[in-house]
Amino acid sequence: MIRVENLKKYYGDFQALKGIDFEIDDGEIVGFLGANGAGKSTTLKVMTGYLAPSAGNVFMDDLNIQAHSLAIRQQIGYLPEMNPLYGEMRVYDYLEFTSQIRGMSPEAFKTALDRVVDQCGLREVIHLPISACSKGYKQRIGISAAILHDPRVLIFDEPVSGLDPNQIVEIRNLIRELGQHKMLIISSHILQEIEATVDRIVIIDHGEIVANGTSRELMSGFQGRTQLTLDVKYADEASIAGLARNIDEIEVADAQAVDGRSVLSIEYTREVDPREAIFEYAKNSGWAILEMTQHQVHLEDVFRGLTGEGGGHA
Repeated sequence: MIRVENLKKYYGDFQALKGIDFEIDDGEIVGFLGANGAGKSTTLKVMTGYLAPSAGNVFMDDLNIQAHSLAIRQQIGYLPEMNPLYGEMRVYDYLEFTSQIRGMSPEAFKTALDRVVDQCGLREVIHLPISACSKGYKQRIGISAAILHDPRVLIFDEPVSGLDPNQIVEIRNLIRELGQHKMLIISSHILQEIEATVDRIVIIDHGEIVANGTSRELMSGFQGRTQLTLDVKYADEASIAGLARNIDEIEVADAQAVDGRSVLSIEYTREVDPREAIFEYAKNSGWAILEMTQHQVHLEDVFRGLTGEGGGHA
């Protein structure tokens, strides 16, 4: 288990992290979200031992990042946002170089190489210069280097940034496969990817944790009211005004005339569902219903509602 306790980080007078706390259990895939400057990358860099905290600590079981930095780093595979590849090196040479940095024996490297090449689909490019590889392959190479030493924990910062839709699907499937056997933390701006990939979401804003839970839990907690768009014909002002009087649970937030139709924006609490009553009222009032659309809360709604404009260090 990883435990972040009262973590603080200053850059001069600027406080990037303001005493954050969260935990990640073995076998979890956790999405770490925040606007630019919210503190995502700073948190991940402290968790990997790349940066020292100003206060607080990160624990992996009984080890803490300040007293046991090397031991913790040996158990982590890290893919930073700026993938640190050497374009002039062949893919094979880069992975061999990574194994030497990790202190792996030649025999251990050979076994690990076969594993990561298969997992990450690198057979076609293993002897090519990295500079000749596509962006998708470069991300795969970075992931291969991160998992080469078979770490217990994987931390990926923006792993699908800059990829096309097909490459995103490929990396998503790879991440899901890795998550079956590893503790995995992913930072991403692509909310659909987070929602499709992770078990739980932690949202940080201006150096503070503002949400922590599954996407369903976050959306359920955020959805205080449901919105319904009703597009009808033959509705006059009097019958529109009578809608809210006849159905106690609803509020007509807006009504606009559009090309001989009336488009109503209706709100009600998420504990009720007045759509059947609205339909009956419309029928009895002589309305012709063209469309009735209930707005569902998405992760993007939660994210935008909880986070502000970012700035400064990431």
